[in-house]
Amino acid sequence: MTTNVLILCTHNSARSVLAEGMLNHLAAKAGKDVRAFSAGSAPSGRLNPFALEALTQAGVDVSSYRSKSWDEFVGDDKPVMRIVITVCDSAAQETCPYWPGSPVKVHWGYADPSNAPGGEEGKRVAFELTRQAIAYRMTQLLALPLESMSNADLQQALTAISQS
Repeated sequence: MTTNVLILCTHNSARSVLAEGMLNHLAAKAGKDVRAFSAGSAPSGRLNPFALEALTQAGVDVSSYRSKSWDEFVGDDKPVMRIVITVCDSAAQETCPYWPGSPVKVHWGYADPSNAPGGEEGKRVAFELTRQAIAYRMTQLLALPLESMSNADLQQALTAISQS
């Protein structure tokens, strides 16, 4: 059974997109039945070009990616999420919709690479470092025995990953 993971950031333009891309990419490489989605409470409607560049350089196909509302994942005909991860502090503080299936929720905060100093090159470096940090945590997530873990054990493991 597929483990669905929803990654939230307010504007769904950078960090959540990096996380979606890396989790799907790493899961496919590892042969894991994990599917990532990303969304935001107030999607910007555009993806940050530095996020797309960092993912593309890591070998991720971004051709189908877009900025989307978390409302697209609410409803009976939507994939049931096992895990919901917030990656920006503002999304972590928002009241989320009801997610069917009572998914495990965790906050893995990352600084906004869009605010990096140093012009375009500074932003490019910040996005790549953020992509690497996200990939590290996603690799740890994929190492978990997701199919056999209770929600309580999964919550504990994901919280431990947030502290690494």
